[in-house]
Amino acid sequence: MEYRPLGRTGLEVSALCLGTMTFGQQNTEAEGHEQLDYALDQGINFLDTAELYSIPPKPETAGSTERIIGTWMKARGNRDKVMLATKVCGLSEMTWFRSDGAPARPTRAQIFEAVDNSLKRLQTDYIDLYQLHWPGRPIVWGSNPTRWKSTPGEETPIAETLDAFGEIVKAGKVRHIGLSNESAWGTMRFLFESETRGLPRVASVQNAYSLLNRTYETNMAEVSLREDVGLLAYSALAQGYLTGKYQRGARPAGARTTLFNRGQRYELPGAEAAIDDYMAIAREAGLDISQMSLAFALSRPFMASVILGATTMEQLKTDIAAQDVKITPELEAKIDAVHQLRGNPAP
Repeated sequence: MEYRPLGRTGLEVSALCLGTMTFGQQNTEAEGHEQLDYALDQGINFLDTAELYSIPPKPETAGSTERIIGTWMKARGNRDKVMLATKVCGLSEMTWFRSDGAPARPTRAQIFEAVDNSLKRLQTDYIDLYQLHWPGRPIVWGSNPTRWKSTPGEETPIAETLDAFGEIVKAGKVRHIGLSNESAWGTMRFLFESETRGLPRVASVQNAYSLLNRTYETNMAEVSLREDVGLLAYSALAQGYLTGKYQRGARPAGARTTLFNRGQRYELPGAEAAIDDYMAIAREAGLDISQMSLAFALSRPFMASVILGATTMEQLKTDIAAQDVKITPELEAKIDAVHQLRGNPAP
């Protein structure tokens, strides 16, 4: 397993990170523990979760993923073997996260409550990377939106959120901080506030990145490379669409889109044709399309870690094996040719 720097923290994380948002709905506690055991055995030292998880979000399962990771770490006695990342909610009308029933906001009071609740569920006294799950201001949902528009509404100042992060870092509850679903402007504002006011520096940004969505390259890649704020890529398999299992409207039993009907982002015009083209490249190269897709993400110079999500051990083993796939210049040229033609059909 390759290990890469996490921003300027001095920490090194595995190039593959185990995403756990299925734990608590699609995966039982025992299945979650099995995935965690295998990932750690394969050299993955980086785990990602959130107070929001499992997904899709609902009151009865909120925090279930953190609880499953917590029982695993307690049973194995291996907290020192993993880099643990979790997230606090941004601006949202969801009201089941806070004890007073208030809508989620990344305010000082809510961050203090959220981090303490996460620590209890995780059964640990510190979090390695604490991320703002999405901004505290109203923006178009998604990573680095390509169709940004002004969206009036309530917002929590970045300075307030960062001040609160600084307090929980100083208290020893959190080692480092990160962002998620953030734009270049938002990332740079956090960096500006930290550098001018002596507050914790953003170590990473967790945004979507895949063969169907390379919008991160437009503005955020330069931020990552110049500012040492690496990408933690989620949906590198486009929520399973880049496996080809949903082509022509197929709905395999037990698959996420079959169960939850949440894959519309990957069914926009042009997406299916792009998937066909990438699958053809993989077949010609004698590669598994999932592994080629993950290997491409791993090969990007701005990538800190690629987050894997699986519901079966077979999927997990296939995905982790992507670390052995190399993207040659010839293969990259073919991928780029499709990207030139098809663009980003699923931003």
